[in-house]
Amino acid sequence: MIPKRICVYCASSTTCDKKFLDAGQQLGEALARINITVVYGGAQFGVMGAVANGALSAQGKVIGWIPKFMTTETLHPGLTEVHEVETMHIRKHGMMMNSDGIIALPGGPGTIEELMEAITWKRLKLIDLPIFIINIDGFYNPLLDLFENMSKEGFISRELAKDWFVVVNTVDEVIEKLKLMI
Repeated sequence: MIPKRICVYCASSTTCDKKFLDAGQQLGEALARINITVVYGGAQFGVMGAVANGALSAQGKVIGWIPKFMTTETLHPGLTEVHEVETMHIRKHGMMMNSDGIIALPGGPGTIEELMEAITWKRLKLIDLPIFIINIDGFYNPLLDLFENMSKEGFISRELAKDWFVVVNTVDEVIEKLKLMI
């Protein structure tokens, strides 16, 4: 399937290393250049804001999903479309179900939770979306080690786990993989 909308999981933290902000900006710009709409959590700050700003600066479309309790201080003012919802659960569901694929940039607990839910749903065959993890400077290595340990301890099958997600190291790598789908 040709991806038209990609859900991007990332953080709204303003204290992370600049390399993650730069990657967010680069990803947003690159998705817009290949005419893919960004679907994300709606924030104007941190990596989330960088992704949105990147896409918007390249004349791309950005759809934000945000709980009402966050809109006053957090909502990005320049989004193409905004879905204000009641809860974080509705937000996550809306983002995932209105996308053709998922990309996870480095982030905090919320990013990890969203990524784990998407992987779990794919494992349970509730979704059939490509999931990409951008492992900038080895950020996700501990998580990948955890999956390896889950396999070693018999909680998951290493063979099946290979089909759940694709790990890349740079934004350019994920864009190349998306172009192959177009």
